[in-house]
Amino acid sequence: MRSQILVGSRGSGLALAQANEVIKSLKELAPQLSFRVVSIKTKGDNLPESGENRFEGKGVFTTEIEESLLKDNIQIAVHSMKDLATDLPVGLKIAAVPRRADHRDALISRSKEKLEGLPGGASVGTSSSRRRTQLLAARSDLQIEEIRGNVDTRLRKLDGGIYDAIVLASAGLTRLGLEKRVSEFLSTKVMLPAIGQGAIAIEVREDDHETIEFVSRLEDDSTRRAVEAERAFARKLGANCRTPIAAYARVDGNGLAIDGMVSSRDGRMLVRSQLVTGSIEPEKAGEELAESLLQKGAQLILEAA
Repeated sequence: MRSQILVGSRGSGLALAQANEVIKSLKELAPQLSFRVVSIKTKGDNLPESGENRFEGKGVFTTEIEESLLKDNIQIAVHSMKDLATDLPVGLKIAAVPRRADHRDALISRSKEKLEGLPGGASVGTSSSRRRTQLLAARSDLQIEEIRGNVDTRLRKLDGGIYDAIVLASAGLTRLGLEKRVSEFLSTKVMLPAIGQGAIAIEVREDDHETIEFVSRLEDDSTRRAVEAERAFARKLGANCRTPIAAYARVDGNGLAIDGMVSSRDGRMLVRSQLVTGSIEPEKAGEELAESLLQKGAQLILEAA
């Protein structure tokens, strides 16, 4: 094992917090090793004026990091699982999926009101088509408006009165120490999360067996199985980057339950379903749920997109 391990990450505050979280856990396993974060700018970082809904599932926040990993410029890549494409580049693998943080989305309102208490016509900022369609399904009287920028920028816009409320990932807020800002953690009955939301993927080269063996000690089996089901769901649907899809899976003993959603971008068509199975094959569960949604109308939504 090398005496120093280079860890690739995006340079945002949240990405660096995730990378340092992983490094802290690895140091506990091997105090004699040193680690250094290598900040890598991705295509998504170079296009800050584009909403995240244009990027979902396309790897625009990961490609440059993966290229650096393949060249052995870094030994480990740390990603938000929701940013990682469902099909990895040849030569790379997810060596470990640590225990998942909070999977939910969070509402932050200036009035501290929960979603149900927001007045009619209230403006809610989000750049995610997934969040937009589900917000409108819950409250069709809200004004959903585009918001851009990192977490701090979005909070400043909220505090400045541009929006009445915004929606962000709970896990990111917690990792940045901002959970006290949350007005309501949105139930998955209202808001299903992005594929893999709250989970971290630790990616390495397939031929780096020593690093794989070391990093795999951070693996959380239940999180891995849940995330594999969600990613199989997305892969089966073959949804493009602008199609709002969402899924959340959880393991219960040997069984698994997964909820999934597909929606048109305007929110007028939305299909949602749940699969509960005693099977421990997560990919099969995700594929079966996707097939169920396709039969219920998701095929028409995807074709229109």
